[in-house]
Amino acid sequence: MNTMAMGSPTLPLLARILIGALFLTAGIRKAMTIAATAGYFAKLGFPAAEAMAWLAVAIEIGGGLLLIIGWQTRWIAWLLVLFTVIATGMAHRFWEFSDPGQYNGQLNNFLKNVAIVGGLLMFITHGPGSASVDKR
Repeated sequence: MNTMAMGSPTLPLLARILIGALFLTAGIRKAMTIAATAGYFAKLGFPAAEAMAWLAVAIEIGGGLLLIIGWQTRWIAWLLVLFTVIATGMAHRFWEFSDPGQYNGQLNNFLKNVAIVGGLLMFITHGPGSASVDKR
């Protein structure tokens, strides 16, 4: 029996809204400061930093919205997992910092992203719930 079906349809919807809002907000903030975002991406070593910055904006805004409405949720969750894993590996290399403040900040961001991946894996495993466009 599907354990997701036994619970309230509101809980998966709430989970999608909470995780989707994180991506949506991050994407909007990147779009509003695209030059700074591209500069940061270049500093991190991304090739074609401006194009990558716009790709990140598209993935975060599009993926966040689609996750919230629950359309193609499993595929969107896989895309966001891949995006988050790459972002985590590129931007939150806590092991490179000796300053305790920077180390702790990067470690917290690294672990936050690992938790986000965990939440996305739940959508991949169980689907978006019945209160979604996918209705699964």
